[in-house]
This record gives sequence, C-alpha cells and structure tokens, in this order.
Amino acid sequence: MSSRHHIDDFMRGRIIGKIEEGRKITDVAREFDIAHSVVSRLWKSFKTTGMCSRRHGGGRVRSTTPAEDRYIVLSAKRNRRTTAQQVANQFLAVSGKQISRKTVARRLREENYTHADLLCVSH
Repeated sequence: MSSRHHIDDFMRGRIIGKIEEGRKITDVAREFDIAHSVVSRLWKSFKTTGMCSRRHGGGRVRSTTPAEDRYIVLSAKRNRRTTAQQVANQFLAVSGKQISRKTVARRLREENYTHADLLCVSH
C-alpha cells in the first residue's frame, strides 16, 4: 500500500470483532487486505482505551477561545469603521492577550462577517 488510507469506524469495529471472536491478527489483516502492523496497533489501542475510533485533532492550538472569538466579532460589529488592527489593539487592552490583525480577520471570516473595512488589513 503506497498511499495512506484511514480505516473508517465501521471497518475498525469489524476488525475488532473478528479478533474478539478468536481470529489471529495475521488472518484478520489478510482478510481485510491491511498491513499486520495496522491491525496489531488497532487491537493494542482497543485493549488499552476500550474504543476503536480515530483520534481527531492534532492541529495547532487556537490563540483565542470561543468566547473571545465572539467578543472580536461583537467589537467589529459595534464599530463598522474600525480596522482589524484596531480590533486587535482593543482586544489587547481588554484581555491582556495579544493577537494579530490576521487573527482578527480570520475570526471574522469564520463568522462570515466580511465587512470591507475590517478585512482590508493594511500591510
């Protein structure tokens, strides 16, 4: 297998079920046409955690919380003539946490708030 393919939760459950029936890991791997190491790792993970679903996430930690995101959007909506840099400065004054103008623009874009004055960030 040259490319990586993630096994969906249903298939993971079927694999675990076969092993719980008493089938050998090698036989199950051959039946599902999956590498032995993948099935072995899945079984080991299931035995330790009791779950067979994939872990999601692993990305970078966000610099703002959902409440802070709402505050950013609210600040921008209160004064529609303000720039993203001004919202970032206001956020710093209120929360003591520094964020970039790009973060402000991203949070506004996530909320589908695309007012031209706010997203025109000066370079």
